[in-house]
Amino acid sequence: MAFSCVVCGKKRMSGNNVSHANNKTKRVFRPNLQTVRALLNGTAQRIRVCTRCLRSGLIQKA
Repeated sequence: MAFSCVVCGKKRMSGNNVSHANNKTKRVFRPNLQTVRALLNGTAQRIRVCTRCLRSGLIQKA
């Protein structure tokens, strides 16, 4: 399931695990999403928001 932040649209990114022997295997960096009750269009809804948007005050909690 592809989850993303409702506010900024941040999604997962891909990269490599790099071992001491410099072997590379694929890995995934996922955003730190939290489910919060926030005011959206005047009503309280449960949305998934990244912690950066929460911390910077881009949403108003219900």
